Amino acid sequence: MPPAAPSMSAGLELIARLGEAVAAVDALLADARRAVAERVTVDGRPVARTLDREQRAAHGLAWLATYVEAIRQLAAYMQRLVEAGKLGETEDLLVRIGVGEYLAQILGGIPMSQGEIVRLSDLGLSAAAVATRVTPAVEYLITAGNTAPRRARLAELMRENRQATVGNCGLDETLDSIREAMRKFADDRVLPYAQDWHLNNQYIPLDVIAQMSELGVFSLTVPEDYGGLALGKESMCVVSEELSRGYIGVGSLGTRSEIAAELILGSGTQEQKRKWLPKIASGEVLPTAVFTEPNTGSDLASLKTRAVRDGDSYKIYGNKTWITHPVRADLMTLLVRTHPAETGYRGLSMLLAEKPRGDDAHPFPASGISGTEIEVLGYRGMKEYEIAFDGFAVKAENLLGGVEGMGFKQLMATFEAARIQTAARAIGVAQAAMEQGLGYALSRVQFGEPIASFPRVSDKLAMMAVEIMLARQLTYYAARQKDSGRRCDLEAGMAKLLAARVAWAAADNCVQIHGGNGFAVEFPASRLLCDARILNIFEGAAEIQAQVIARRLLDGSN
Repeated sequence: MPPAAPSMSAGLELIARLGEAVAAVDALLADARRAVAERVTVDGRPVARTLDREQRAAHGLAWLATYVEAIRQLAAYMQRLVEAGKLGETEDLLVRIGVGEYLAQILGGIPMSQGEIVRLSDLGLSAAAVATRVTPAVEYLITAGNTAPRRARLAELMRENRQATVGNCGLDETLDSIREAMRKFADDRVLPYAQDWHLNNQYIPLDVIAQMSELGVFSLTVPEDYGGLALGKESMCVVSEELSRGYIGVGSLGTRSEIAAELILGSGTQEQKRKWLPKIASGEVLPTAVFTEPNTGSDLASLKTRAVRDGDSYKIYGNKTWITHPVRADLMTLLVRTHPAETGYRGLSMLLAEKPRGDDAHPFPASGISGTEIEVLGYRGMKEYEIAFDGFAVKAENLLGGVEGMGFKQLMATFEAARIQTAARAIGVAQAAMEQGLGYALSRVQFGEPIASFPRVSDKLAMMAVEIMLARQLTYYAARQKDSGRRCDLEAGMAKLLAARVAWAAADNCVQIHGGNGFAVEFPASRLLCDARILNIFEGAAEIQAQVIARRLLDGSN
């Protein structure tokens, strides 16, 4: 028997309650923003020293805003399904449980990390002030939302149909067909081999990359004039999610091309666009991003790698670290300091540095560049390197945009898309963890029955599905904002912040469901735990991400 669809009247009643709850938490967020602003701003602008001192309150505000937006987007998802007549029992449960749980966490405490629970009192709100914002709809959604019977029913539906929580994400037919194609590719060409690639620290085979190219992975958002498919960032999310569900290394290959294409499309000269974008779109050129330095991390203003003009070329001197897939890359987007006397961001420039493709035996077959592999727990398949430049030559014509000193501004313009894409990869890893956990829970028999029938196991699976949908809808919303041409650094940051935490929680629960086997390297659960952990660090660590979100929320000039 297929699950019963909720009635139209029930759907409309829930939409009304969701609308009231969203208004309530919006008001609560406004209260919190004012309270935190009184502690960290002067004339409507946050003061850096004070903001640092009040990090707990500021970052708590960022998390509160993220939860409010996640609830809003889950409610919008519900409304779209009801209006389209596509609301099923699974979707109804996901929304009710998700909204109920996040409302309860807002009032009781939001986990910024395992040991850091931020409460509204930390943001300067009294219990009496909070109570005025708790409407009947909020009380109802908390009381009747995340209940044991609802979690049990959702887990039952997931056992009956393992694709139940993915099949109706509220996308159009084009994106649904893209998801189907990428899921089939991941199931056939990635999942069966991912564990071996991980355990042996092997590169993703070039024939797999060639098939990705044929499927249009590298050309998704490149304009048709340059050989691309001219699709939006939402399509990038779907592709990144499904490929990362197979293996994060495969999903992340698209990130290299996405960042490079975004840089060139947004800041390159016409000649640079004509030269590089078609090659990136076709997969002929594999790019890599070369930004981070050993002592800079997120502090790019302290970057020291120098580019010295020498005739019709630049000579590069310095060190870079945590460079992903540099050996097999043909093009480096290289952030350097072209004006050593200029401090901070003003002296930075971006170079499109060509290099020959290497291999394990000869990783950097070019003069003036060498590197050492950084061994990592997860996020394999591309390999991480520390790179030393000692006179490596880059053609002067490959200065991005043809103007020095614009590198930081050019890079910042790509952060929205990069963080949206990272959120999508995190959702893919979380989805993989949920699917591995579900499969194991159905096959593992203890005390005469599959462990999936025990509430502490089924609850974990249900909550994985719920949080994945919350993060997914927030991420898709950020992508749609980007596609519409609106500024979306706030939404992109929120999506990345939440999705990374969701991925880690899902992977951790997947290991817990596996028990001792989850700690064995032969089981994919152990790989997913390692892969998920990096998502809270790169593209802006969670703490940096929360700081950026807080600054935007508190800056009265925006």
